[in-house]
Amino acid sequence: MKSIVKNLNQEMVVFLLFVLIFTIFSVLLKGFLNASNLVLLMQGVSVLGILGAGMCIVVIGRGIDLSMVATMALSVAWALQLNGEGMNLPLALAIGIAGALLVGLINGLLIAYAEIPPLFATLATGACVYGFGRFQLIHSDLVYVTPAVGRLVELGQGRLLGIPMPVIVFGVVAAIIAFVLHFTKFGRFTYAVGDNYSTARVTGVPVRHVLVGQYMLTSIIAFIAGLTQAMTISSMNTRISDTLLIYDVILVVVLGGVGLTGGRGSVRNVVVGTLLIGTFLNGMTIMDVQYTMQNAIKSVILLAAIVIDTMINPRDEQTSQHGDI
Repeated sequence: MKSIVKNLNQEMVVFLLFVLIFTIFSVLLKGFLNASNLVLLMQGVSVLGILGAGMCIVVIGRGIDLSMVATMALSVAWALQLNGEGMNLPLALAIGIAGALLVGLINGLLIAYAEIPPLFATLATGACVYGFGRFQLIHSDLVYVTPAVGRLVELGQGRLLGIPMPVIVFGVVAAIIAFVLHFTKFGRFTYAVGDNYSTARVTGVPVRHVLVGQYMLTSIIAFIAGLTQAMTISSMNTRISDTLLIYDVILVVVLGGVGLTGGRGSVRNVVVGTLLIGTFLNGMTIMDVQYTMQNAIKSVILLAAIVIDTMINPRDEQTSQHGDI
């Protein structure tokens, strides 16, 4: 028994909490185990998980991307609007992806070359993306999915072997990111940069190129998450940029066990964090807990997760010099 307790880590604790909460909700909440509710739960968890998997990359690299939700909303809304106005779907999607990549490139250049802390760089970029996109590119807050998207709508509403497609997309994205992080040179460099920026540079790691690559990859994942959500609910609301969704993304990453000090964690941590928070939010919705109260509870959980992360992964001298975000 003592050996089991000794071997417990944050990821295992969060997974056990997920199992416990899921069991309690299944017994006490009427309708929680309904097939329709479980489908909604999986779909909601999937989009949050995709975003969390993208955020995981930059957090492992000792960064953060607060522009992720704005990039997701505006790039997808722009692509849908162009498609709805008559542009063929592949070209519209290519333009949307290019817009997302441009945001990631700007973030990477500001952080890697201008050496602006990621927190401030991405906060400013997110505000610029929403402001410019909403008033220069997007005609309205809500952009609907039109029949012109054809079978792409199955990305959000279709099923494969009975499994909702958003869950499939989440699984594929998570698997690809896990492969990149653990079996490619870029992934090894990402861990090296996050673990010790100065040492990585001295040992020949192209730190600046790696940082730019991290934020561009995160932007692509944001576009995939946005496209999946848009196909699920048949629209993209650009005002999602002003919501607390970005903090939900950070919550599932940190709560799952990805250290803010960098160099630690994996996509698996994001998966367990997503399962716990997604189940918890679904249960609160069934209990008719007010949205503001849900936000308050999530804020407390996020604060607790950051405190726990600080205790498990204390700041070192190198972190103090460069800042973990």
